[in-house]
Amino acid sequence: MAGIHRQRPGADHLAAATDTPAVPLGNDVWMSPGVSNSYAVATDDGRVIINAGLVFEGYLRKKAFADIAGPTRTIVITQGHADHWGAVNELREPDAQVVMHRNYRYWRDDNSLLMGYRVPKTAFAFQKFSDAVMEHLKAIDTSSIDFSFPEPTVTFDQHHEFDVGGRRFELAWTPGGETTDSLVAWLPEDRILFTGNLFGPLFGHVPNLMTIRGDRYRDPVLYIESLNTVLDYHPDTLITGHFDPIVGADLIAEEVTAMRDAMQAVHDRTAELMNSGADVHTAMREVKIPDHLDVGEGYGKTSWNVRAIWEMYAGWFRHQSTTELFGVSPNSIAVDVVAAAGVEPLLDAARAHLAAARPVEALHLTDLVLAANPGNPAGREVAIDAHEALLARTENFWERAWFTKSINELRNTR
Repeated sequence: MAGIHRQRPGADHLAAATDTPAVPLGNDVWMSPGVSNSYAVATDDGRVIINAGLVFEGYLRKKAFADIAGPTRTIVITQGHADHWGAVNELREPDAQVVMHRNYRYWRDDNSLLMGYRVPKTAFAFQKFSDAVMEHLKAIDTSSIDFSFPEPTVTFDQHHEFDVGGRRFELAWTPGGETTDSLVAWLPEDRILFTGNLFGPLFGHVPNLMTIRGDRYRDPVLYIESLNTVLDYHPDTLITGHFDPIVGADLIAEEVTAMRDAMQAVHDRTAELMNSGADVHTAMREVKIPDHLDVGEGYGKTSWNVRAIWEMYAGWFRHQSTTELFGVSPNSIAVDVVAAAGVEPLLDAARAHLAAARPVEALHLTDLVLAANPGNPAGREVAIDAHEALLARTENFWERAWFTKSINELRNTR
């Protein structure tokens, strides 16, 4: 198969919020594109909005949907990340229902509890979107924005159904999504399925079972089951959280099956290696998606998913060193190692690894040197070269963002 990921843009092309009219998708469904898309479904008695976008996008979404089918009757939120529910307070109208899965409170509380941890660890990857946010905030009166979490009026467990203006909506819990309150919304008469970020932001790619920005682990078994839920609907159109819809029942079935089978293969091979006595780093290197499954890695990475699966089942203790049991960082002895080995021998060894196309091994050595002396110019230069070598060989969104951030920080360290 030729994976759809080869024809669709990567995460570097995620849209910024724009003041544009709603885009008609057919079947009386409209899209307001932004950092995360929002959709309006027209009915004979008003509109149903599926996802709202970031909080600062609210006035843009309200303007885009103003002329579509009258008042907003219901807002459905497909998951607990703020780029899906942020603008609900701006879009909700008197007597409108707000529907979320019953697990929403875990993600609401996570957002509040860990804001100080997660925001700085997310910003490096989304700088251009942060810049766009700042430009929009300059243009509006921020005092009028309601930043509070929009508590739902309706929650459910496994399934929920409702009718608005003659259109039927069926919701199903898909806990294998990016959050455990993930849901999909099905329009049975039109065979349209709204999946939010069940697949991640890039359809046709492996998911992130654990994002390097910091988030809860995703269960690979629940992910597989959730993809089976999608396949059971046999949708003709798939409308995701980002980019344009995927159209065609056969194409959708082929792609979703490939993503499902890829995760199953990675899960099963990781378990085999765990039982064989291999270590997690060996598994990260050796486990691959089968060649016949053309699934992209533009957002998630198979090696990261292997580690997430391993730690989900076995936890953080690797049974390799007593030091794992204590809150003492390996860098605590960096000064001793550098003093014993010498800066130049360590950097010569790092350069030799680089010359042999082993940039990660080079970084292990420069990490020691720079932990002992962060301003060492030669150490920083070798580390920059190693990061540039890694940057040149990846198309993954998170890797590119992290390598670029690291290079910039190394260049600016004095």
